[in-house]
Amino acid sequence: MDRSVTRRALIGGSLSVAASPLIAAPAHADGGRWKDEAATRYGRVRGRRQDGIVKFLGVPYATPPLGKLRFRAPQPLKPWHGVRDAVDFPNPAYQVAGAEMGPGGNGRMPAPSEDCLYLNIWTPAADGKRRPVMFYNHGGGYMIGSGSATGQDGTRLAMLHDVVVVESNHRLGLLGYLFLGDLARGDYAANQGMLDILAALRWTAENIENFGGDPDNIMVWGESGGGAKTAAVYTMPKAARLFHKASIESAAPLRFPTRAGATARAERTLHLLGLTRTDIRTLHDIPAARLLEIQVSEAANGVAPWGEPDPVLPGFGAFVDGTIIPRHPFADGAAPFSAGKPLMVGTTRDEMVFFGLFGPKDIFSIDDAGLRSRLSATYQGADLDRIIATFRRSRPNATPAQLYFAITTSPIWRDAIKIAEAKEAQRWAPVYMYQLAYPDPTLVPGTDFPLGSPHASDIPLKFDTLSRDSLPGQLATARHMSALWAGFARDGRPNAPGVPRWPTYTRRDRATMWIDATCRIVNDPDQSERLYWESRA
Repeated sequence: MDRSVTRRALIGGSLSVAASPLIAAPAHADGGRWKDEAATRYGRVRGRRQDGIVKFLGVPYATPPLGKLRFRAPQPLKPWHGVRDAVDFPNPAYQVAGAEMGPGGNGRMPAPSEDCLYLNIWTPAADGKRRPVMFYNHGGGYMIGSGSATGQDGTRLAMLHDVVVVESNHRLGLLGYLFLGDLARGDYAANQGMLDILAALRWTAENIENFGGDPDNIMVWGESGGGAKTAAVYTMPKAARLFHKASIESAAPLRFPTRAGATARAERTLHLLGLTRTDIRTLHDIPAARLLEIQVSEAANGVAPWGEPDPVLPGFGAFVDGTIIPRHPFADGAAPFSAGKPLMVGTTRDEMVFFGLFGPKDIFSIDDAGLRSRLSATYQGADLDRIIATFRRSRPNATPAQLYFAITTSPIWRDAIKIAEAKEAQRWAPVYMYQLAYPDPTLVPGTDFPLGSPHASDIPLKFDTLSRDSLPGQLATARHMSALWAGFARDGRPNAPGVPRWPTYTRRDRATMWIDATCRIVNDPDQSERLYWESRA
């Protein structure tokens, strides 16, 4: 079998399992697909029974943020009469054309639109049973993505583990994070994209019991940019009563950009549009496509995919505005109002391999001189010698390319450890640390370099959306990971059949779940590398 990989195949997965219904079919049918209804505070919605569960797709949770509602906080819905169909995936947030395809959109969504404040629900039944709720924030670095992507489809999680999965679309990029509040008078919100997520979370807390979920047992989780959004939720006082545990995955945002930085970005945006502060009111009339052009032209500046800020001029993403997000997520300790909420945090073993897929492929075959050259933009002199020597001792069989990806991945792991340490220091709710370490043997196209566990490879594993003809090791890893995440959603303890008991993370043991076809607990993995980073602090 050809084990080469494409970007979409890597992060999308596919859902090709035919599942048997777990519960009796309801009374309505349409074209062979059973339909279910549920009540919300605003009106009734009709979903569809498919793949052994019920799917409510495109459920509105706020008024479309159009026209004068641009850059404002999301506004409440207006009630409707009758029953509203919720059987098709909704518009992704406005973004670069085609970007909504990843992770794994596969063409099943309509075009991106400013009319995007909708969510999807996957539930075993809209029966009033109080199941754990898994509220997922999609990735994409605040710029791209969708709550409807195929790789993160909630079908199998709901079906296999008797949970309810909720995923929202929310404003992204410039439309979600342009901050005008310090430049002009008016009702201009800060962090409007995060306020969308807050509105979706509030909608979930208020309505999910009618969809078979427990409003008193909501887990917030997300990967990459979605992990940064989850860290923001963990740091938002108004969200504190709306969720009960969280998982921050392949993201380690210790700090967010500042209000001053967000204002500086807004001033630059006005300049690029040929506007001044007196013209701000005209921003409501500028076509979204023109705003997207400015966003794309500035995409190289600002926030990394997992949410770490540029200290000078941040991009469009969550920032510390003083009210909605009053503090940095973990740089000064974990938020006290989230002290009682259990936390999971971790990374994939080979995060940065993913980003190497989109550049020249010679990175996968560099020699020692190439390793030094690639790293010299970040490390120089004795510092460069020391980091290479440290990682070479820690990984004696690694090639120069593998050392390069290990070294460039390690700052994400380092900061994930700092998050876990900040949480442990509260001495209240537990924190659990993991590394996804499944060594995918699939070769990067045109090379003999195996993928390992790159960034975003966790998505089809934790959702268990792999094709059933995937490698046995992948399927076993997906079975473990999805069960662990569902177990954490159920009772705040990530335990699963056939997996060792997962101890809490402490500075003494640093117990870390090594997620693979055979899971194991590793105490203080890559200790010498951790100590290297601590010595540089």
